[in-house]
Amino acid sequence: MLTSQQRAIVKSTVPLLETGGEALTRHFYKIMLGEYSEVRPLFNQAHQASGDQPRALANGVLMYARHIDQLEALGPLVGKIINKHVALQVLPEHYPIVGACLLRAIREVLGAEVATDEVIEAWAAAYQQLADLLIGAEEEIYAASASAKGGWRGARWFRLVRKDVESAEITSFYFAPEDGGELMDFTPGQYIGLRLNLDGEEVRRNYSLSALGNGREYRISVKREQGGRVSNYLHDEFHVGDRIELFAPAGDFVLRPGSKPLVLITAGVGITPALAMLEAAQDSGRPIHFIHCARNGAVHAFRDWIDEKVAAIPHLSRFFCYSEPHAGDQPDAEGLLSREQLAQWLPTERDLDAYFLGPKGFMSQVKKHLRELGVPERQCHYEFFGPAGALEA
Repeated sequence: MLTSQQRAIVKSTVPLLETGGEALTRHFYKIMLGEYSEVRPLFNQAHQASGDQPRALANGVLMYARHIDQLEALGPLVGKIINKHVALQVLPEHYPIVGACLLRAIREVLGAEVATDEVIEAWAAAYQQLADLLIGAEEEIYAASASAKGGWRGARWFRLVRKDVESAEITSFYFAPEDGGELMDFTPGQYIGLRLNLDGEEVRRNYSLSALGNGREYRISVKREQGGRVSNYLHDEFHVGDRIELFAPAGDFVLRPGSKPLVLITAGVGITPALAMLEAAQDSGRPIHFIHCARNGAVHAFRDWIDEKVAAIPHLSRFFCYSEPHAGDQPDAEGLLSREQLAQWLPTERDLDAYFLGPKGFMSQVKKHLRELGVPERQCHYEFFGPAGALEA
């Protein structure tokens, strides 16, 4: 149990975290990933190299310390963490490892004069409080997936039954359960976790589900990332008939029921969850505005599919913006998506539901544009490809 004195001690460390939190979390990852091989598959090494993961953890630790008295103020951050943990199969036995490494990093980075026994004890209690919260919430999702029709707990073997090239960078992969059993449904916007063994090393990744569930197969659409270990393997070496382990769908960036105009704003491979959202909403009768940004036509995936939908659905409008168009491309606008251009493509009535996804810089600008154009912030929804971070930066 976290005492009032321990809460005060944790909150007193906020200034230290504001100035040195990222150095602390970098040291934490160095300890944990260097000494505990069992947790390495849970972390994307590309995010480690770029600094995204340490920055995200530093931000999360800082938010937790600030709101230790009122955890409800953390808002959607906790839900995002829980769902990403579930998609990667973070389990109760992983938490003591993380806790021990975090406390050791606090001691070694801040020094014994600052990180006294009293401070370490307070942070140990605070960490246990957070761990208990996350473990309990994650178990609820694991149990719900296991009891759902066609659901399962842990990993389940699938086979690749179809592989389609969608653009110069994006390929779709269709997976069917190897056991031939039913397949649980999911909410549009959710993702699945993949577990692979590459060169003797276990790796895990999350990918958005890019088509509505049909009870038989799941589809993901993956962009080939330069230097991306898993994406390049899937594009080049993973073939129809090959086996793979999948974890059940998770994620809280989902299409919510509603009757307001729906606006889907995406860039690059961020289009993938919006495809399932569009399918789910197409028969609702609500006006749908689909706005997609790409560099050019060669890398623009699913353009023909979207155009077919527009031809068949009277209440669907689509707008494409290319930042580096090729000769012969026919976008609706060129350059980066500006506030003025977005204003023209949004419904006149700004009481709408907006979902946006893409690179961090793109989402930061879209979030700012929507706010300035009068779209209520509570009706703007987004998700990160990688570690969660502040879009206001």
